[in-house]
Amino acid sequence: MLLDGNAIGGLLMEVFGTEMTDAQATCATCGAVGPVADTAVYVRGPGTVVRCRNCSSMLMVISSIRGRNCVDLSGMAVLEPRPSQ
Repeated sequence: MLLDGNAIGGLLMEVFGTEMTDAQATCATCGAVGPVADTAVYVRGPGTVVRCRNCSSMLMVISSIRGRNCVDLSGMAVLEPRPSQ
């Protein structure tokens, strides 16, 4: 099932400790830049997979292993949180 990045707002808050759906993500494959909220998210696998809407490359994978969140951000060139207001 395809969702957008807003669907994992709570998980991102748990992992990063701050609101991340409005953070700017830069794809390491194609260079596309946009908010995490606009990414393509798949939650039915062994982990949560976040893909670039432009080229479908994997940006982020979040898996829970023994109660700990393991995060792979290797598909992102940059993940820049929005400055606090």
